[in-house]
Amino acid sequence: MLKVLMIGAALLGAATADAAHAQGALGASYNDQFGELDYRDLEKSGAKWVRMSLPLPQLDRGVGSNGVLNKILEASERGYSTVLSLKFGYVGTIPPQVGSDAYLKDVARLDAVLGLVTGKVDVLVIGNDPFLEVPEKNRDESFNAYYEAVARQVIAHRAKTCAANCRTRLYMGALVRLEMPAERSKVVERWMSFVKATPEIEGVAIRTHVAEVEDSKAYLKYILPRMRPEQKFVVTDFSLVKTWTENMQGAIPKAFAEKYGAPRTAQNWQIVKASLETPFSKAQWDEFLSQSPWLESRKHFVANQMQVFRDTGRLAVATIAFTQGAAPADKLSPGAAAWQLNSVVVRRSAKRNPDGSAAFNYAWIDDFKALQK
Repeated sequence: MLKVLMIGAALLGAATADAAHAQGALGASYNDQFGELDYRDLEKSGAKWVRMSLPLPQLDRGVGSNGVLNKILEASERGYSTVLSLKFGYVGTIPPQVGSDAYLKDVARLDAVLGLVTGKVDVLVIGNDPFLEVPEKNRDESFNAYYEAVARQVIAHRAKTCAANCRTRLYMGALVRLEMPAERSKVVERWMSFVKATPEIEGVAIRTHVAEVEDSKAYLKYILPRMRPEQKFVVTDFSLVKTWTENMQGAIPKAFAEKYGAPRTAQNWQIVKASLETPFSKAQWDEFLSQSPWLESRKHFVANQMQVFRDTGRLAVATIAFTQGAAPADKLSPGAAAWQLNSVVVRRSAKRNPDGSAAFNYAWIDDFKALQK
């Protein structure tokens, strides 16, 4: 029996390794909210890819007990293809000098992770959102040097522990805000030069939170000519959050207000906040969204965005926020980014299904399912 199981596991590993080369896959992103993953949601949607991000400083509390690591490895064992983004923890601060004690501590954390995930996850993204996490004034040559040194450490570990045709593919990422010319700095140019010049790196990761699908083309126009022809790109997340946020202070749909007794003067952000405090019925939440022209007119944005990515012929995998985040309702304010509207699964704004599973976002789910084929 054991021999049969081992053969089965080997075949599954080979199949998943092949999946890592799949062009144009669409998967589910959970960032570091590992507790949000419900396999029922993945099964109903047809998703075959799962992405998470790992804040490395968490490992100081114990590698073996880390929730993100345990969950991403569990998903891999269940047959899902996986993406793991490594978050080095320098949010608002400067990465350490290469060779310093602080850097060596990062290397020790990194080695602990690599020992568990190399050969088991399909895509390893070196960096999460470094160009958001590290302030612009601190992004200089030492910033590049830190991430290049970290990448070489990952490459060396993989070469030592995972033979040729290793299942784990390496990407640098993720680049953000490339729709803004000012964000295409010398530091970003050097980042792309390193990606192109390093044969062990498969490509670059991007994260496109824009106002319209058209804006994402600026990312592709920038990154594709700066990579080797065989290199690909990964999208760790994408949305139209700028448009959702822009409309949060707009008036709620008149028909919705009349049906549910909401004040005519209420703004959209107040309805979203109310849904987080006391979940609506699925029908009520769907009505709010479908009666909002700024969202209803963009209900196929997932399909439209994936078409743009796939048309390049160089998309490896894109993942989208799969469930509403765990942020409390009192954090929602008129000017706050409307992340709650991005998710495929509505775990907080709508009541659960009779079986306890979460409801799907009416606007995205049909296209999400269709895009799995």
